[in-house]
Amino acid sequence: MGRALDTNNLRDALKYSAQMLSELRTSKLSPHKYYELYMRAFDELRKLEMYFKEETRRGVSITDLYELVQHAGNVLPRLYLLCTVGSVYITSKEAPAKDVLKDLVEMCRAIQNPVSGLFLRSYLSQISRDKLPDIGSEYEGDADSVIDAVDFVLQNFTEMNKLWVRMQYQGHVHEREKREKERNELRDLVGKNLHVLSQLESVDLVMYKETVLPRILEQVVNCKDDLAQYYLMDCIIQVFPDEYHLQTLETLLGACPQLQPTVDIKTVLGRLMDRLSNYAASSGEVLPEFLQVEAFSKLSTAIGKVIEAQVDMPIVGAITLYVSLLTFTLRVHPDRLDYVDQVLGACVKKLSGKAKLEDSKATKQIVALLSAPLEKYNDIVTALKLPNYPRVMDHLDNETNKIMAVVIIQSIMKNNTCISTADKVEALFELIKGLIRDTDGGAFDEVDEEDFKEEQNSVARLIHMLHNDDPAEMLQIISTVRKHILLGGSKRLPFTVPPLIFSALKAGDVGEDAPTTPKKIFLILNQTIEALSAVPSPELALRLYLQCAEAANDCDLEPVAYEFFTQAFILYEEEVADSKAQVTAIHLIIGTLQRMNVFGVENRDTLTHKATGYSAKLLKKPDQCRAVYACSHLFSVDDQDGIKDGERVLLCLKRALRIANAAQQMANVTRGGSGPVTLFIEILNKYLYFFENGNPQITSSVIQDLIELIMTETQSESSAADPSAIAFFNSTQRYIRFQKQKGGALGEKYEPIRV
Repeated sequence: MGRALDTNNLRDALKYSAQMLSELRTSKLSPHKYYELYMRAFDELRKLEMYFKEETRRGVSITDLYELVQHAGNVLPRLYLLCTVGSVYITSKEAPAKDVLKDLVEMCRAIQNPVSGLFLRSYLSQISRDKLPDIGSEYEGDADSVIDAVDFVLQNFTEMNKLWVRMQYQGHVHEREKREKERNELRDLVGKNLHVLSQLESVDLVMYKETVLPRILEQVVNCKDDLAQYYLMDCIIQVFPDEYHLQTLETLLGACPQLQPTVDIKTVLGRLMDRLSNYAASSGEVLPEFLQVEAFSKLSTAIGKVIEAQVDMPIVGAITLYVSLLTFTLRVHPDRLDYVDQVLGACVKKLSGKAKLEDSKATKQIVALLSAPLEKYNDIVTALKLPNYPRVMDHLDNETNKIMAVVIIQSIMKNNTCISTADKVEALFELIKGLIRDTDGGAFDEVDEEDFKEEQNSVARLIHMLHNDDPAEMLQIISTVRKHILLGGSKRLPFTVPPLIFSALKAGDVGEDAPTTPKKIFLILNQTIEALSAVPSPELALRLYLQCAEAANDCDLEPVAYEFFTQAFILYEEEVADSKAQVTAIHLIIGTLQRMNVFGVENRDTLTHKATGYSAKLLKKPDQCRAVYACSHLFSVDDQDGIKDGERVLLCLKRALRIANAAQQMANVTRGGSGPVTLFIEILNKYLYFFENGNPQITSSVIQDLIELIMTETQSESSAADPSAIAFFNSTQRYIRFQKQKGGALGEKYEPIRV
């Protein structure tokens, strides 16, 4: 054929081109291999077309040429040649483009083999796309010509789709999956027609609404092929303008329930709503159009009909549709909470009557559905206004319910949202009930310990976000939280009670304007800590009692503070059995009591006596010693009205010395040596503290005796060498020397002491 073209031999050129095109008649090639053959033939046909153009310039009649190629022996080569000459015929303008195109599209009906016919019509579409009699085109004729251009593309599309659908019925049944894959590879041949339609200037909104879309949808619905329906619906959504979709929403959505049940309609509708959402976000000026066409109502109705029509649709498919609709609603109508709740309500209706979801994909979609309002509004308070929000959560299984509860708490923390009324707190704790109590009565055996701690810590952080400056309302919030967390069981209370206590103590610090409110709060706190101590978690409960006692001291409530101390001592006596825990507890009690200034003489003496008594009863002598000398601070308080009882301070220190001496003797019996002198050095430092603070009973001679005792012990051969104790004593001596060198009144006091 190439030699014939080079020698300008028209007859041979037609003969050899027909032979070449006869190769396309084969039915033995796969679509992929056929496409490679077609592309080679296409390249040769482009050369032939250029030759035909040259021939017409030399005076060959294009009409005669158009008639000549129709004498080719086989119909497929004849039609390829006819399309090629037809392209030149239209370019010559010797005949109206619409007539030539109509002639070609009709004659292509002669090829009914699916693969051959598809590629032939694809060739026709390709050579004609720039020669359509469209508005503004050089081939534009009268008004009817414009309609004819649309009709040509639609007719070619219809025939190509029929051929494409028919491919599935070729070959053996067991090769169906292979054929579907081959069909999927050829889908763009059909879809290009819709792209051509979308580029036509004549396809305005009116033309699209009245002619183009109805005819495309008619073909989509009538083909009854799930692959074709899914692809073509997606093509419609992708290639035509957003404005057209919005104005023809009812027509487009009306076709959805008529599609095959196996069509992935959720993806199609999801993409449609995504495009419309992006269109709405592109400009605020288009939002009135959405309201005018009632886009939300139409989409909501269409989704309901699709779910109703596809009875076998899995639950995850239905929920995915509602997620897409909710996303659309939040982007287009964020101010319409009624729309948002309507979507959630439709989801509840779909889920009603079914057991709790266990399908992981479905639960993941539910989490996406519930997370969308949180992400949009950045405010859980808005979500709490949606009546159907908690109803959707009720359909989640326990594990997913916990996940969603954590998402809610994270949203609150991220946005620093303050929940300020008891009603909102009640609604919020109902939402996150999966974290704060056992919803199924199950045990903790299957719960990962680290996950459980993280969940409860998130609840603890949440409690600190509940606040109202009004004391009465805050009291209601505290009562509401307490009601919920006390249902949490023994493993949760140690995590959730402390934040409630501290949040309540913060609220109780309201000054003298509301004198009754702190008392009410302290009453609630006492009852709450009682529940914690019954878990049992005595060490934590004791700490909280002491914290409340200190808060009552700040509020000048002596009876309340005394009651908290009483409860702390009872816990110490009855519940704290571990010796290390006792040591920690008694030091906490001493430290807290030392800071108290609300007690009268009688109450303070009672509590101080208890503290010193328990200190002396600790199991280990070193622990006894340290607790007793710590008690000395209870008789020397430095504040304005502080207690200064030098005699009792000295008694405590002397008692500590006796206990230290007993500890040395026990060490001598058990280890054969006198043991370390650390306790004596610690007591020496206490003597120095009270000496500097002006306690008249602590004299330089007493300190001197103690120093000489320590020096004797450290130099004793039986004394166990303890480098840290020696370093501690040396440091103490350096301090005494420093004070003597410093001079002044304090230096004079230190002067008699020899080191």
